[in-house]
Amino acid sequence: MPSPRPLGNITRGTTNPNRLRRCDRWLLATHRDVLTKGGTPHLVDLGHGASGVTTVEWADRVRAVRPDVHVTGLEIDPERVATAQAWARPGVDFALGGFEVPLPAGRRARVVRAFNVLRQYDESEVEGPWRTMIDRLDERGILVEGTCDELGRLGSWVTLDADGPRTLTLSWRLRDLDASRPPSVVAERLPKALIHRNVPGEPVHDLLALVDDAWRRSSPFAPYGARQQAVAALGDVATQVPVVGGADRWRLGELTVPWSLVAPRGGPLAQRW
Repeated sequence: MPSPRPLGNITRGTTNPNRLRRCDRWLLATHRDVLTKGGTPHLVDLGHGASGVTTVEWADRVRAVRPDVHVTGLEIDPERVATAQAWARPGVDFALGGFEVPLPAGRRARVVRAFNVLRQYDESEVEGPWRTMIDRLDERGILVEGTCDELGRLGSWVTLDADGPRTLTLSWRLRDLDASRPPSVVAERLPKALIHRNVPGEPVHDLLALVDDAWRRSSPFAPYGARQQAVAALGDVATQVPVVGGADRWRLGELTVPWSLVAPRGGPLAQRW
């Protein structure tokens, strides 16, 4: 009997070295316990694209804190899976698969990292893949689903667990921001669950407007560098809305907020499940 077709649609397959470095860095800093506690963690790079580079980079970074980690890159395009075999090594493999996250011997994933795989879907179709991927996590597991630009300098991601969406993280390369390109430029790289919600009256629109206002007010710090301006601006934001984390993340161009702050008004994605 033939194997079922992997769940999902083929993406463009664009990938570049270090494209997911920002997310990897954030994961190691803010969810280290997920990686270091419990049995050997199995991580899944879902939709690794035309090469296996982001999968191997992720494995190398996580091994700094968890040497026994195993990472599997999944793609629904058989040609990409075949090409990625050149990147395989002990602890890193590549296989055919999609949102169903197939792993051998019934193993479950500690972390599923799914970037740039839902952009071509409708917002109404997001919940299904989220739930399917979450069902493949182990008891400590999380799903990180997001979007970034081709070089990984601008992006955002939602972190989910068995209870649903937990947080939204926005990420910028700070030196790319200026008066003509304020932090709200990240709107073009919001996850599919939010990208069409950047309109007046929606919480994510309110958040981006708040961040832009704080960035403008912090312009006196600009001569001291983008990091100083970011710490001032995002610190200002933190006095007005709940945020997760502090200045150590802001200076790297990251802002994480509870999902409840940005959840769409109405619909199944509005709150934790």
